[in-house]
Amino acid sequence: MLTKIMKLLFVLLPLGVLFGQRRPAMVETPDTNIHYKLAVDAIPQEGVPKGEIRGPFTLPSQAYPGTQHTYWVYVPAQYDPKVPASLMIYNDGQAFMNPDGDVRAQFVMDNLIYRREIPVMIAVFINPGRRPDQPEPTLTNWGDRDTNRPTEYNTLDDKYARVIVDELLPVLYKEYNISKDPERHGIGGSSSGAIAAFTVAWERPEVFRKVLSNVGSFTNIRGGNAYPDIIRKSEKKPLRVFLVDGRNDNRALRVDGSYDQTRDWFYQNVRMQEALTEKGYDVNYSWGIQKHGQKMLQTVFPEMMRWLWRDHGVSTDVYDMAERSFAEPAKK
Repeated sequence: MLTKIMKLLFVLLPLGVLFGQRRPAMVETPDTNIHYKLAVDAIPQEGVPKGEIRGPFTLPSQAYPGTQHTYWVYVPAQYDPKVPASLMIYNDGQAFMNPDGDVRAQFVMDNLIYRREIPVMIAVFINPGRRPDQPEPTLTNWGDRDTNRPTEYNTLDDKYARVIVDELLPVLYKEYNISKDPERHGIGGSSSGAIAAFTVAWERPEVFRKVLSNVGSFTNIRGGNAYPDIIRKSEKKPLRVFLVDGRNDNRALRVDGSYDQTRDWFYQNVRMQEALTEKGYDVNYSWGIQKHGQKMLQTVFPEMMRWLWRDHGVSTDVYDMAERSFAEPAKK
């Protein structure tokens, strides 16, 4: 009888509990996203000129034959074809440009450009690649199960960098006067879109220097947890990186007590910050309490943009009244 009871205990309880190594009980956490609210700069303001979102456009891909990327272009009211503009790329574009979403990047850019807190910039919202027979990513389905997103965004190679640098940029240069200075090129994303943004800059630092990363998937989806070691072993690159994550992101701690550290989003983001800091990178970070998603960007996205673009040109001439005033729309 005692033997049967012991066998039953082994089935029902984790080994650590049986041998006295108790783990903290897994309790249900409250909704840790509820206090993140839209920043003022994510809301359209009266009197602030609104940029235009053009598209959608379709970009055929040579890097991933048979696929295509849908993208939209944000053109600020202050854009002057005679003056080179900066450039910002957003992966998972449909989520970053959603006017009712957590980021509302176009409204933030409207407000910050108008107050000269970031430079005049063209922005591109680009979706993951897909075959023509596959559905377009949506706000509820970002495409992990039915587009090329997992391959493009999570693989540590140069293919997605080729999409952005060799396929998208030539099209943009034909349509817009965009600076070719890599210091004036930024790229960002959330989750797998964030590691993809870092990979583009890592592979092509001669083109992209600024990286915006929210809940980055620097985890072992396709070996992304190797990045901290790669960073430490590699020659330092001229990148500026802002990382955001929350303590309630996917933590890979299961109810049975098992834990896979390589799949712990928050832990791996902290490892990225530590590696970049140790190597002397221009890095900033904000650790909140959010779950996996973009709720924290409601609050911090405007500040991320200010920090990443803090080195844009400024005049200290006391008589420069244009510099001391709002950035008005370019004259047509």
